[in-house]
This record gives sequence, structure tokens and C-alpha cells, in this order.
Amino acid sequence: MGRVDSNGITPSVLVSHFCGEKHMRSRCVSGVVMAGRVIIPSLPLRLTADWQREISVCLELTPGDVEALPLARARVRWPDYAKCAQAASDWSGTLGLQGLLGACDVALMACRGARYHHDGSLYGGFAFCNLFLGEDKGLDLHFPSVGCRIPLVRGTVVIFDTCQPHAVVKRHSAGFDAADFPPGDDCSLVFLTWELPIEKAQVSQALGVVFDVDPSTACRLDEEQLWLNGAVAQVCPASGRWLEAG
Repeated sequence: MGRVDSNGITPSVLVSHFCGEKHMRSRCVSGVVMAGRVIIPSLPLRLTADWQREISVCLELTPGDVEALPLARARVRWPDYAKCAQAASDWSGTLGLQGLLGACDVALMACRGARYHHDGSLYGGFAFCNLFLGEDKGLDLHFPSVGCRIPLVRGTVVIFDTCQPHAVVKRHSAGFDAADFPPGDDCSLVFLTWELPIEKAQVSQALGVVFDVDPSTACRLDEEQLWLNGAVAQVCPASGRWLEAG
């Protein structure tokens, strides 16, 4: 067992301070990444054309950007939406999360690659379940801290801790480089993402999350923060490495 400092926190570990159901809480950050592939129908051409217009004209995505698309409008032109959602739900059920996705908030997202980042400042109380909808464009979802790299193809589905640094990068690349996503290249991805409450026993057990690891700090905070060694954690957007405080 590693050395423990005077406040009971093991050094060199991440701590997520998040808004719990009743008050600010603290928790460890899971290194578990669950990934698979489900069979989903190919997307209608009318729908993908609509997304391409939205991405290029309205969102004006630049390399590394991740933005929301209007899901309600998409569902009008997407007769197989329910099949896609059900496929993700069935897969998550095999991991002990039966019936959970249907009760969680879902959004439709687009990215043109994604810089290394964590979502612990906004979504520390959640895990993400992402279902990638389009064809293989030679991109990977990379979790550098846990050595996990997942090819993104139609039907790739992933569940992970929102505090775990991640990026969407070119396959076999060493990190995120905007030059890998030049103008004119078809390298945008669209995916569904569900927010899984981390306090749900199904979720915390599947990810091995331990709660209330630093309650004295959590009770002093009024906003969500991810800490590393007693300071707010920051990630290098190009490499995914943790940056030293200050």
C-alpha cells in the first residue's frame, strides 16, 4: 500500500469532487473502460446530409471541437433511432446496467477529432456511455492514462468515467494534432451519449468507484472540480499528460 498523508488521502491519486444528490461529495476516478461493438443500421443519407450541413454551417467545427447536434430534429429523419438506442441498452445490460440507459439523459454530439480533456468539471457525478454512429474514418478514442485505445467504427460503444482524460485522434498517432484534420477531409464523427449517474449502485459497482475519499475538501467546495495531488487537475490537450499545478 502506498504512503498516506496526514489527511488520509494517498498521494498521486485523482479525486473527483462532484455535486451528489444531496451535497458535494468526493470519489476516486475509475480506470475502467468498457468497450464493445453492437450491430446498428447504417444511417439514412438524408440524415447524414443534414448533419454535415449542421456541422459545417451552424457549428463550424474546427479540429478538436465537440458540440451538440439537435437530437429531436434528427429523430424525425431517423427511423432506426430506437434500434440504435436499444442496441446500446442491451449491451450495457450485459455489464450489469440493465434498464439504466432508458432512464438517463441522452444527447447527440458531433466532433472533428477531440483534444485531450476530462469532463470532471461539469460531469463529475456521471459516467458516459457513447455510441458511435458513422463509418470508420480512421480515428481512435484514446485514454492515455490507462493505456486504452479504441477504433471508432459504426456501433462502437464505450462506458467510461468522465474524469478520465480522453481524446479522439488519428489512428496510430502519438497524440492530438489539428493538422490531422485538414479542411475538406471527411473526418467528423457523430455519436449518442448517455449520462449515467455515478451514485447509482449499478454504475459505481461496474466502474469500481469508491465514494467519500476526501469529504473534508468536498464540503468546502461549491463547484465540481477534479483534483490531482491537492490541486485542480489539468490535462495537456496535445498529449493527454497531466500538467503540474501552477
